[in-house]
Amino acid sequence: MCFSAALALPLLPNLEKNSANCTSNCSGKDEDSNKGQSVKLSLPAYKWRLVIAYDGTRFSGWQYQQSTPTVQCVLEEALTKKTKINRKELCLVGASRTDAGVHAWGQVAHFVTPFNYETLDGIHRAVNGLLPSDIRVREFSPAAPEFHARFSVTSKIYCYQVYNSTIMDPFLRHYAYHSEYKLDAAVMRDAAKHFVGKHDFSAFANTSRNDRVPNPVKTILRFDVVEKGPLLRLEVEGSGFLYRQVRNMVALLLQVGRQAVPPDIVVRILESRDRKELAKYTLLLPPHGLSLETVKYNEEHLILPTDSPASSFGRHHSISKCKVLFV
Repeated sequence: MCFSAALALPLLPNLEKNSANCTSNCSGKDEDSNKGQSVKLSLPAYKWRLVIAYDGTRFSGWQYQQSTPTVQCVLEEALTKKTKINRKELCLVGASRTDAGVHAWGQVAHFVTPFNYETLDGIHRAVNGLLPSDIRVREFSPAAPEFHARFSVTSKIYCYQVYNSTIMDPFLRHYAYHSEYKLDAAVMRDAAKHFVGKHDFSAFANTSRNDRVPNPVKTILRFDVVEKGPLLRLEVEGSGFLYRQVRNMVALLLQVGRQAVPPDIVVRILESRDRKELAKYTLLLPPHGLSLETVKYNEEHLILPTDSPASSFGRHHSISKCKVLFV
């Protein structure tokens, strides 16, 4: 339930940034880009932060496209129906522009409204009720004017799952890559250590279809290879990622795990800064094994505004006690 915007409202000075992504150009998807055009909104306004999970199997990625279904498009439709605000004025911005077929447990987005909410449980439940079952808003929170889903990011965590067995688990076929080759997780960990640190990752980036030239220097904070029975989880945390960088890094680690190449091949390919050098040893892995797990933020930008409603994490239903007459 919302109340009138005639009250004293906070100003959002950063709504007119060129990268606000209010009208999206979807030609060329980066794993961590969100370039768009600015739209001037009627200020003042309120900003809201969403944590979103989705099964990316049937979607053409996160970013809005007119011709194919995307997560942003479906989410904007639900928000538009509930808030009665058109998509340009909602100015929905995602933290990461996940590719077609890639999943997310912790995608983050923000949008704005010209009115406040007394509580968020109602709109949270209503928006999820309008969404298909393969998209869910896990958290609905107020956001500070300084918060930006993309520019406030300090790091992101992606996970690529590999099912390492002779026979694929049919329940994981949409969420893990099947490797019939026996993988040596120990040597994969040794190779993954070479990715950690600040490097030029040009050799691990596919060419994006947009006209931007991203900075190829990124910082990898950790790269873990976790064994859970036949399931391998390759978890990588970094300051940012180039287009298809994670899937290319994991592809090389699988070659190392098969003992087709030595662990120090990572160093050689990094130093080459040449995508053609990586292509000599491996192909790009499919998207279905990849998931955006977590997006971390500048803590100061996560401080809730004063007099804001409490964050909503969903509510359990309860059964009212009633008297049952037995005959």
